[in-house]
Amino acid sequence: MKKAGIFFADGFEEIEALTVVDLLRRAGIEAVCVSTANTPDATGSHNIKVAMDTTIDQLDFDSLDVIVCPGGMPGTKNLEKCDKLTQKIKEFYDSKKLIAAICAAPMIFGHMGLLKDKEACIYPDMEDELIGAKVVYDKVVKTDNIITSRGMGTAIPFGLEIIASLAGRSAAESLAKKIVYAD
Repeated sequence: MKKAGIFFADGFEEIEALTVVDLLRRAGIEAVCVSTANTPDATGSHNIKVAMDTTIDQLDFDSLDVIVCPGGMPGTKNLEKCDKLTQKIKEFYDSKKLIAAICAAPMIFGHMGLLKDKEACIYPDMEDELIGAKVVYDKVVKTDNIITSRGMGTAIPFGLEIIASLAGRSAAESLAKKIVYAD
């Protein structure tokens, strides 16, 4: 079974994070909610508390097929401050394993220099944070092993693109039909 780590820091955008968890689980992909603060829960930007499955210090990163970073503020900045997470993002990038970020979170990849000469998207008016990228305005962009998306309204296509990358395009299309998602 494919496995995804969805990384939660206080101030995360609830819909972006939980939509991805929900969709992945519906597709038969193990979705693990990971606290970057090593706490049993995380509180979203709209004060919704979510129980975590594990913490970053307990997680076996080698078991993951993808690292997923939800957006939200100050959640994105809190993710970026997590040295262990950014180190693992770099390792995944270097080994061609999948990394994904939505809303403001693609700025983490931009700040790390991972987007140089690659197409990427981000939340509106944050394009300057995609350092070195070829900025596009699509709902979701996949370039090599990097998936980026623009915001809460693109959470479903973002989740479906992760599913397509892990389980195939037909799995994503089948799930989209089951949830009555029309692009």
